Amino acid sequence: MASMLWACVTDFFTYETTKSVVVKTWSVGVINRVFQLLIIIYFIGYVFLYQKAYQQSDTGVESSVMTKVKGFGYQGNQVLDVADYVYPPQGAGIFCIITKVIVTDNQFRGLCEETALDCAAHTDCQAFYGNNLVNENLSLARGNFPKHMTSKEIKTCTYHPLTNPLCPIFRVSDILNITGQDVNTLAKKGGEIGINIEWKCNLDQDVELCKPEYSFSRLDAPFAHNPVSQGYNFRFAKYYKTDDGKDYRTLLKAYAIRFDILVTGNAGKFSTVPTLINIVAAFTSIGLGTVLCDIILLNCMKGAEQYKAKKFEEVSKAQIEASLSQSQGSQLSLKPETKKSCDSGAFSLSNDPVP
Repeated sequence: MASMLWACVTDFFTYETTKSVVVKTWSVGVINRVFQLLIIIYFIGYVFLYQKAYQQSDTGVESSVMTKVKGFGYQGNQVLDVADYVYPPQGAGIFCIITKVIVTDNQFRGLCEETALDCAAHTDCQAFYGNNLVNENLSLARGNFPKHMTSKEIKTCTYHPLTNPLCPIFRVSDILNITGQDVNTLAKKGGEIGINIEWKCNLDQDVELCKPEYSFSRLDAPFAHNPVSQGYNFRFAKYYKTDDGKDYRTLLKAYAIRFDILVTGNAGKFSTVPTLINIVAAFTSIGLGTVLCDIILLNCMKGAEQYKAKKFEEVSKAQIEASLSQSQGSQLSLKPETKKSCDSGAFSLSNDPVP
């Protein structure tokens, strides 16, 4: 037991040092260099140039969104403006364009068993449906106007993802077409559309190159086939008084397209710390080529046992003392198949006989 414990202690207090063995074989050498080249291309091309890992990034975007809706709509034989079909009052980052309205007129507050509304007959509370409110000329304006655009250009431009990607004026029909929505279907049940404004700013360059990119998506798509909650609707009321001072109201259930303005992005600037961290990671990853080649060399190549014998060697204190006791100027003998390499401190293996 004592001998086993002493052996464990001896094995623990040992030191391992790297021994360089140069193996002159084309197959392993090509694999090693190709693997190293791929790692270098990955770090230079993807990590440093594409991801800009040399920068310190900040994704906490602080924004203030202002919206304005313009255009006219039609319901039956009535002409409607934004005061009629936009709710709530515009200006915030969320607004709704009403596409269909169910109206219940002349509701007086009373005592009903089922509801808080006094209805003498079913016909008194029956709703009627308004026509779909769809107008292809509705537009959404946002306040991030490009500096190179004049006021005249702002008033006449319309956003297009290819020909005019910086114009902040959007047609509702264009947004719905980009998201792949059918206007008539969406108008019946309503829906929620996201307008994402993404900023990707490289602060190492001119700040004028920091421009927004717009994208659009249907936010309520996961509930499109839900029989309980489809589309988007809400209720609001308009209140009146009779001549004798009694309150009554007109209840409106509105189906609408809700637009959410989302602002995302990040800004990056050169920083020493992430640059050094990624450079060290790159050099460390290059060393993985050696690990891969060792696995191939020691397990898959012909003569693997010979390679193992040359790569792993155990030197004890007794062997060192024996070598020092030899005549001065002598050196440890080399096997016939081993020859000194031109690399400092390294040995090379070759199958050629030593002359």
